Parts: sequence; C-alpha cells; structure tokens
Amino acid sequence: MLLFLFTEYLIDMILFFTTMALAINFLWPSVVGDVVSLFAGVDYSSVEPVVIHRVKRLALICVHAVHQKRYDWNNQLLMSVQSTSMPFVQLLEAVACLINPKLPWNCKVVGYLQQKKIYCLFRGIISAVPQNARNMEHCDISALEQVLMLTASHVGDNQCCCPAVDPRWSFSSQLLSIPFLWHRLPHFKKVFSANGLSKYYIHQIACYLPSRADVLPNDISAKQPGYACVLANVLEAATWILSEPKFASDRAADIIAVSTSLLDALPTITSATERADDDDDMAMDVDVKDELDIDLQKQIMAAFDSNTKLLEHLVNALFTGTLSTNYSDPSGPSDAEVEAVGSICAFLHVMFSTLPLDVTMTALAYRTDIVPALWNFIKRCHENKRWPYFSKYISPLSVDAPGWLLPVSVFCPIYKYMLKIVDNEEFYEQEKPLSLKDLKALVLILKQALWQLLWIIPSHTSPSQKALPNPLGLKKMSIDSLKSQARNGLSELLTQLQDWNSRLPFTAESDFYSQEATSENFVSQAILGNTRASEIIKLAPFLAPFTIRVKIFTSQLANSKQSTASHSALTRHRFKIRRSRLLEDAFDQLSLLSEEDLKGPIRVSFVNEHGVEEAGIDGGGIFKDFMENITRAAFDVQYGLFKETVDHVLYPNPGSGLVHEQHLQYFHFLGSLLGKAMYEGILVDLPFATFFLSKLKEKSNFLNDLPSLDPELYRHLLFLKHYKGDLSDLELYFVIVNNEYGEQAEEELLPGGREMRVTNQNVITFIHLVANHRLNYQIRGQGRHFLRGFQKLIPKEWIDMFNEHEIQLLISGSLESLDIDDLRLNTNYSGGYHPDHEIIDMLWEVLKSFSSDNQKKFLKFVTGCSRGPLLGFEYLDPKFCIQRAGVPGLEEHGDRLPTSATCMNLLKLPPYRTKEQLQTKLLYAINSEAGFDLS
Repeated sequence: MLLFLFTEYLIDMILFFTTMALAINFLWPSVVGDVVSLFAGVDYSSVEPVVIHRVKRLALICVHAVHQKRYDWNNQLLMSVQSTSMPFVQLLEAVACLINPKLPWNCKVVGYLQQKKIYCLFRGIISAVPQNARNMEHCDISALEQVLMLTASHVGDNQCCCPAVDPRWSFSSQLLSIPFLWHRLPHFKKVFSANGLSKYYIHQIACYLPSRADVLPNDISAKQPGYACVLANVLEAATWILSEPKFASDRAADIIAVSTSLLDALPTITSATERADDDDDMAMDVDVKDELDIDLQKQIMAAFDSNTKLLEHLVNALFTGTLSTNYSDPSGPSDAEVEAVGSICAFLHVMFSTLPLDVTMTALAYRTDIVPALWNFIKRCHENKRWPYFSKYISPLSVDAPGWLLPVSVFCPIYKYMLKIVDNEEFYEQEKPLSLKDLKALVLILKQALWQLLWIIPSHTSPSQKALPNPLGLKKMSIDSLKSQARNGLSELLTQLQDWNSRLPFTAESDFYSQEATSENFVSQAILGNTRASEIIKLAPFLAPFTIRVKIFTSQLANSKQSTASHSALTRHRFKIRRSRLLEDAFDQLSLLSEEDLKGPIRVSFVNEHGVEEAGIDGGGIFKDFMENITRAAFDVQYGLFKETVDHVLYPNPGSGLVHEQHLQYFHFLGSLLGKAMYEGILVDLPFATFFLSKLKEKSNFLNDLPSLDPELYRHLLFLKHYKGDLSDLELYFVIVNNEYGEQAEEELLPGGREMRVTNQNVITFIHLVANHRLNYQIRGQGRHFLRGFQKLIPKEWIDMFNEHEIQLLISGSLESLDIDDLRLNTNYSGGYHPDHEIIDMLWEVLKSFSSDNQKKFLKFVTGCSRGPLLGFEYLDPKFCIQRAGVPGLEEHGDRLPTSATCMNLLKLPPYRTKEQLQTKLLYAINSEAGFDLS
C-alpha cells in the first residue's frame, strides 16, 4: 500500500483512512514492544533498515494526507486526542505513535521528517486553523499539538544523530512566522515556553536572523509579514518564559537579540492617540503596503505593556550581576558591562524608533533600574575618559559616533519620561532616582555632549561614513538616527532639568550655559539667523544665558517692526476708550484688527466718567497706560475668565463658558493683548501659573505642576502612588468629577473608564491621566484660543527660547526693587539740569528713600509702566530725561507739582527748595491716579 498510495486520489485516501483506523485501534494504547513487533515481527535487529524505511514513509504519508485535506477538515483541526473516530485525529494519532520517543527508530524517523520539510506541511495545516478557534481553558490538548510537541521537542539531546536542518525549513522559520500561532495552539505555547524548546529555538533565530534575510517563508499576507509574526510570537512566548522564578540571563540576551533584529524591520507603529491626531492631515506619500494588520500591531504592543512585565524582566535579567546602580567601582566598565549595555541600548533604541513611547516607557521608567544603572555606566566612562565603541552595533570605522552616543540616546528619553511623574518629595528629599549631587554632574556631562553634537560633530553623516555597513545590518541603528535621537533626547531632558532647577535650584543656573555660547561672535550669528548659532538657540536655548536670549528676542522684535513699517505708516489706528467700559470697548474695537494692524502703532484716548475726553496726545505713553489698565481689568478673577491658585497666580477658568457666552473669543483677544504688550516691550503686572505659561510653548504639564493648582488632589495622588496595599480594594475607577459653579459632572479618563478599576499595575497611568485632565484637558479650549491670539504677534520660535519662569520675566519684569543707580547712569537732563545739580542730587536721595511700592509708582508715573526694562535702563527707549519745569529765573515754584510725559519718558521737575518739599510733591503726584491730566 505504501508503494502505490497517492494522496491525490480519493479512493486511495478512503482505503488509507480505513487501514489507519484499524491500526490505531491496535496501536492505541499499546506498549512500545507491541508497536515494534507490529512492524518487525520477532527479531527487530534483522529487519531494522526495512522497518525504519516503512515507518518513515508511513509517518510522512499521514502528514501529507492531513495537509491535503486540511481545508475540508478544518472543523477537526483542533479536536482533542480523545476524538479517535475522526479521520484527521486518527492520522495524527498514528504519527504520534510512530514517533514515540521510546521507540528505537524515533531519532531517525523524526530526522527524516525534518529533512522532508515536515514543518512546511505543518505550516499549511496550522494556517488553516482559525485564529482564536477555541477556548484553551475548556479544551484538552489537540492531536495536532501532540504531534508538534513530539517533533519540536526532538532537540538538544546529546544522543541525537539527526542531520542539521536548513534554517529555511526549520521549526523557527516555518512555524514561528505563522500569524497568531499561540492563539491557534494555546497548549503548545506552554510546552514551547518550557526551558528546552524556547531556549533552543529562540537562540537558533538569534543566530541566523542577522545574516540570513531569506530564511523566512513567503508572507501569508502583505499586512502579516513573516518577520512581524515571528516577533509577535516570540514576544508573547517571552512573557511566559521570563515570568518563571529563575531564568538565565543568556535567554534574555537571545530574546533581546531576536527582538532587535525584527523590530528593526518593522514599520513604525503609532498609538491610537497618534493615529487620531494624524487623521486630519494624513500624508499622501504614506506607503500603505508597510502598514501592519491592526491585530498584529496590538499583539506586539501588548507584549510590551507594563502589565506583562516583559521589559522589566528583560532589563533586570540582563543587568543582574553585570551592571550596578550604585557608584561602587570607580574603574571603567568591564567587557561584560559593555556587552550588556550595548545589547539593551541597541534594543531600546530600535524599539523607541518603532513603537509608541507611551506603550513602553511606563514599564522602563517605573519598573526597572535602568536609569540609575545607565547613569552609573555613563559617569564611570566619563570620569575614566574611556568610552567603549559598541562596535557590535555601530561601525567601528565611524568617526561621527562617540562612545557615549548609544547609551545617552537611550538614557535621556527614559529619564525624561520618568520626570513626568516624579513628585517633588522624590526628586528633592528622597533624591530618587538620582542624587542632587549626581544631577549636577549629569547636567555638566549632558551639556557637553549636546554641545558636541550641535557645534562640533557634523549634523549629517558624510556619504563615505553612511556607506559603512552596520555590523548587524540594523537600518534604524544608523549614525544619523543615533545622533538625531541623542540630540532631541539631550535637549528635552536638559530642558526638563532646567525647569526643575528653576522651581527649586539643585545647581547653579550657569551650569546649563555653554561657555562658547556667551561669545560676541555666537550672539551676532544667532541674531543673523539661518546659522548654526541660531539653530542651537532654537533646539537648546538654555545653552545661552537669559540676557543673551533677551537680546536676540529684542533683535527679532526690531526686525519684525521694520518689516511692517511701510504698512504701519499707511494705517494708523486711533480708538476712544471709555474708562467705565474699558474691556468691552477694547474688545469691540481691537478684535477687528488684522495681524499686520496689531503690529503697527495703536493710539488711544480715554473718555472719563463724565464723558469728557482726557487731555493729552498719545505719543505712546497713554497706550502704555491703557495696556496696564486693560490687562489688570481683563485678567481680574472677578471678571470670570481667569482664576487664581492658592499661590495667587492666574490660569484660565475651566468654567469660563458658564460665565461668558463669548469666552473663547475673549481668550483669543486676551492672547493678542498679551502678545501686543510683549511686542511693544511693555511690562504688565500679571503673575501667571507656570502650567498656563507652558501653553504658550505648546507644552503639556505633568504631576509636578499640580501642587500649584490643586495641592489636595496632589497629596491624594501621591498617597495612591506610594500605597503599599492592594489598590483595587479602594474601588477607584478611571473617572474624574468636574465641579464648576456647583455643577458636578463625571467624566471618563479613558473609554470604558467607569468599568476600569485602579490597580497596583495601572496606578501610574491613572495618576498621569488625572494630572493631565486637570492641567491640560480642562483648559484646552481656552488655552488654544489664547495661543492663537498670542501667536499673531509672538511666533512660537521666539517664545521657545525661554522657559516658563523666563517668560514671566518677559511679561512682568523682575520682582526686584527699582535699581536707582542704574536709572541714574542712564538719565539725560535738560532745561538747565545736569548730573551734579543740587536738585538732581535731592531727587535721587528721595527716590532711594522710597518704598519699593512707591518706586514702582514713580516709574509708572514717568514711563507708563511700573517695571523697568529687563536688561536695565540702558535699553529704555527713549532714555529717561529730567527737565526743569517753570520759567527760568523764577525761584518760587513750591506750589507746582511734578508732571510727566510718559510717551517721552520725561519728568518735568520744578526746582524745589528743600528735599522734604520735593518728596511731598513727588509722592502726591505719583499717587494722584488722575489719569493723564497731570501730563
């Protein structure tokens, strides 16, 4: 029968099934001796070659028959071994009997089947099994899984004499590349994850993948490429493998090696949030063929979810025993440390380039010690001035890749993400994850690295360097990719550290500055624009001192005003504003102005409570007064557009829509108003919350910004973060209650949040979402409209030069007292006064004796603004001038009050006889609040 059987012929198959049914009844359950005697009679040794040939042929025909009828019998494919009446099960049971490990011919038969590409046949059979075809918990092991276990388990035996199998026909290539393998064969997953199989086959993939691009079979579908399926199946199995109490670090190393190679081939996967953001502006050049099946994407991302602990186990397994988190060994790193760091950093770099960061970062930042471990490695290399080249992952001939490039490109994004949810107590008091002393050293090292990337190392690799092959063939490990990720990571991390330092200093502000960025040549190049210096200011403004950046900002303002000068000359806008209806009149009239009109001169005349237009020609001073008054009125919490925190700083009222029907239009107007003040260099006394100022930079806020807004909520979130018990017992869900003007509304933080309980595994996500809701989501509409108005005058690239604390200085100036000496050095005199005149000496003495509040009132009286220029009175335009008031030669001026012309920064000072008289008259004038009738 074996000689003349053709599986393509129906009659042959019927006869074969009947025969195999009889054989199964005889063989199962039988002892090994019964099976041998069935084929060999009494003396097996005398007929061994013939018996083995027949068994080989019979086993192969059984598998061929199953393969031939796989679609007709797809309802039987996962039937258990107990269903012996089914033809499909009978054939597979026969194979299982024939390759029983206890039979004397087992090794030769299994080896023969492998040489006959048995896994190609199994690939076709398994592919016919529907995904998620059954529930593993309610089914016994299937006959198919039983045969697979027997064939796949035939590895790692020292007594095995099977010939080596071509990788193209191996179990690893043929079966692990089947989409959703474990969903089809859930029992087999358990067996594979056991020590022997997973260790052997994953190591096999790790060995041949980098050098054999042709090793995987043709894709089952374009959206389910074989390499992606191998990755998904290996990662899913790895979550089982690494969850065992004990596993060797070499197994983790193999999983990382396989994952690195396969992730490198994967197209970039975006999260659901990113896809939603991109729906409106989808690029036309997206290659649809590169898109993965959505379920395959989910399978890959699910493996990296923090609940699976895959990343946690991988990182900790690789670092255990090789890399320390404590600075205990001042010597340079060992070869084992370099190998571990290179392996994990290459893996993470490729992963960051492929998967959404929000999928991977939570586990890395909060479930591993990778931040202190990498920092310890970086610090030791830096102090020993000996950096490894990681030649296994980066071409050793590359001159553009310093040794710190790979570890720094991975360290920065992880630590930056960690700082989003680190609280003030952890950062400053517990000094986690890094000590404050280490943070100071970290700033200096990272600053130096960033300067090298921006100023010394070319931003683009030369063609000759690009031509150098990557040792492992990793496309995403190119030098340009590493430099780009390191540049962005260094810039973003140092920006965050500077924000922390501005909140409560742990190092000198000058530690963030690069000495080269303070030179006159650098400043002049930065002002010119389209230079490397100007690019550095855009990407890493903290490298230059604040005063230099203010000079650049001032130069940008001047250039903008010059470019719009011709338009301004043709269109002059003059408005009458009633003091009793200040905000409404300004909104009705200024809202109609175009962007170009807003940049031009605007002149204002006030109408007092009697309906009379106030005296004075607006040369700029009345407009300054108008700006101070309207900003004070519009941002007053009583008006309902803004609220005040417990620290008495301002932020948009989340419930503004309940107060004003046109609230979003008003926010747009107020944004342009603040932009106009900054555009004209007018300082206004508006203390804003830093979490609102971040909206001007289009930044999101995080947990450490919450104490200013809601200290009680912040304390509650910290309680959850550090809770030692079972959080699910607290019965918290992913919802938040909004309470505005007595109206309560429950809102889900995630879709289905009302049914999603907060647990120890997802509490970090919950904390992040609550902080995001309060600091970002609730005021998103108000912030968006305010920003649109603001950017009509101040482009984003200008404001991005400054952090939030510096933006507050640009808006309001320094909170320090008036520098009388600086004002005196930058004062002009006229009408007979000169620097050494006795009246002038008396004036400076009186001003120095004034309280800080009265000094501000004096400055407002003479300039229209209560705060001086940020860079000192040298930059006041026009210069402050003191002019003698009264008729020359007439000595009696005691009854006259000082007057001013704020548009010219001019003080008209009568020649008083005594210092007391001067002080009395000056105090009366600056406190009169009589509008501009005194000017």
